[in-house]
Amino acid sequence: NRSNVKYRDISAHVVDALIATEDERFYKHSGIDFKSTLRAVVSAGQQGGGSTITQQLAKALLDQGSSNKAWRVIEKLKEWIIAIKLEKNFTKEEIITLYLNAVPFGNNIYGIRNASRTFFQKEPDRLNVEESALLVGMLKGNTIYNPVRNPKAALDRRNVVINQMEVNGKITPAEATRLKALPIKLNYRKMDENTGYAPYFRE
Repeated sequence: NRSNVKYRDISAHVVDALIATEDERFYKHSGIDFKSTLRAVVSAGQQGGGSTITQQLAKALLDQGSSNKAWRVIEKLKEWIIAIKLEKNFTKEEIITLYLNAVPFGNNIYGIRNASRTFFQKEPDRLNVEESALLVGMLKGNTIYNPVRNPKAALDRRNVVINQMEVNGKITPAEATRLKALPIKLNYRKMDENTGYAPYFRE
């Protein structure tokens, strides 16, 4: 269940939330952020992972994620190579777009457009800050932080993302405080074969 979207059709709040949470130095590195990688190794992942958005995209494209630690090291090297190639061949905006079109949101929902439509019944360019933070927060675990199944965990995770947006100067402290006090407001309706293009053919 995927429907691709262009960069210009994604809310700036989604991009801000994603970069603030997943890759603060996204615009400064060329695929690999060695500072974040070293921090992740030293802290054993307690202070966040070391993968950049580009590396996460490479992982998704390669369909990797082995539980075997030895094999995971090999996979990681592959991800680094592909991440560097992606940075050489695509702009930062294109990488963000590819990533947001590829990521899973659970329940066979892929990409920011279908996630926005499913949880809020709106196009992704109309997402506000708290809605963007909720969807970006789901990327850490689309089952654990699913707002339909686990509203409390989803709310806490959304507020973590809002905190990161404040830390990175995307929103003011006052705005962050106001947004964190808001409840989650969904307009959830799961998409089926009757939604979107060519429903008869897809059914």
